[in-house]
Amino acid sequence: MTDLSSALQLAAPELTLAVGGLVLLMLGAFTGEKSTRLISGLSILLLAAASVLAAVGPLGTAFNGAYVADPLAVYGKVAIFLSAAVAIVLGDGWIHRNGIAKFEYPVLIVLASVGMSMMASSGDLISLYIGIEMHSLALYVLAAYHRDNLKASEAGLKYFVLGALSSGLLLYGASLIYGFAGSMRFVDIAAFATANPGPGLIFGLVFLICGLAFKVSAAPFHMWTPDVYEGAPTPVVALFATAPKIAAMVLIIRVLVEGFGVAHGQWAQVIILISLISFAVGSFGGLMQKDIQRLLAYSSIINIGYALLGVAAGTEAGVQAALMFMTLYVIDQFGFFAVLLSLSRNGRPIRKIADLAGLKKDRPLTAVALTILSLSAVGIPPMSGFWGKFFVFGAAADAGYWMAGAAGLVASVVAGFYYLRIIKVMWFDAPETDVATDKSPLEAKWVALAAAVFCFPLVIVALTWLEPLTRAAASGVGVG
Repeated sequence: MTDLSSALQLAAPELTLAVGGLVLLMLGAFTGEKSTRLISGLSILLLAAASVLAAVGPLGTAFNGAYVADPLAVYGKVAIFLSAAVAIVLGDGWIHRNGIAKFEYPVLIVLASVGMSMMASSGDLISLYIGIEMHSLALYVLAAYHRDNLKASEAGLKYFVLGALSSGLLLYGASLIYGFAGSMRFVDIAAFATANPGPGLIFGLVFLICGLAFKVSAAPFHMWTPDVYEGAPTPVVALFATAPKIAAMVLIIRVLVEGFGVAHGQWAQVIILISLISFAVGSFGGLMQKDIQRLLAYSSIINIGYALLGVAAGTEAGVQAALMFMTLYVIDQFGFFAVLLSLSRNGRPIRKIADLAGLKKDRPLTAVALTILSLSAVGIPPMSGFWGKFFVFGAAADAGYWMAGAAGLVASVVAGFYYLRIIKVMWFDAPETDVATDKSPLEAKWVALAAAVFCFPLVIVALTWLEPLTRAAASGVGVG
């Protein structure tokens, strides 16, 4: 228990974003659409400031244990804020090119980041729910941001309706857990589970896991993902595929490993089952896709299955592997969506795999970047995707789940087909039209190239900087 000033100091990143977001909202309301670029720039600075505050701020608990600032939360917050900033960079140019320059876009991302940050620092079931709903409400609006587009409106509606269903599952599970444990705090729940092992808490936990699985689009709770990825604006989907998934994965680690570590043998079976279903749905579901964003939706499903393998291990190595995998995955995804934002013909975005034919002649540097990103997603060494899978499968095998790891390897081979198809179309297929692609937006081109360079060769250097991951994993299993 800390005094108010210490509590406010611990929560400085969230307070900075909340107050700053409201100020930017008022600025946009009074100045109108002409201030969109200014608000985007200020939003990026705000997220950068929040990242610094999270990284250098004090550690501890506040608000009677509802808020936790530990290395796991710090790592998650920095990754969330930087991902949100990149999404604003990619989206600012897009909304201006499409004539829908509204100042609400960066403000909504800032406000969503407050909720995602709360998820990373949740210490009880109430702050967990507040964080989830705070970021979800902003994401529902962002999904339908291009309101004149029928598919975008449909994506927003589907996301909202199915999100309400997942919130119901989550609340039901939380109420059962509170009813059995008599406390909302994860620390108290862990103590009760240790002293009173029984099926009641596990029953509530299963519903809680179902609600959280929806947030990371793990199968069989993935039903919203393909349609929302296909219909929502591309920069918004880039956000969906990155920051919220990091926040939800950190929250899953905090709930399962910290709150229910004593019941690992029970919940690990549920997580392994979800991983196996995600492998099947993500790998085979993507084989028939022709739309690239829809293909990336199925890719996200299978990749979340890989990350959950590390969580299922329940060890420090497993948590570290899951966090590493998510970090490398996020960088890979930003590269894919930046490539999509950089490609268009006659002002129309390139969305079909077949439209990539002949890209090696028209845009050789983009073709090389997309090739590197695709090989990384397959898991070809020494690309970043290989290292993520290497550590996740290793942690799962060490924990005794080598059969699940083997299933992940098989799924990776199957999924490799649709990534290799992208490479084949780019380098070997003849284009259907002689119309050249439009000039690439500068911000999209540089994000795509930076992501590709990180995937290879920069990832080899980055793997030596694992100390933040080690501290985060240690706090995630209650060691640090």
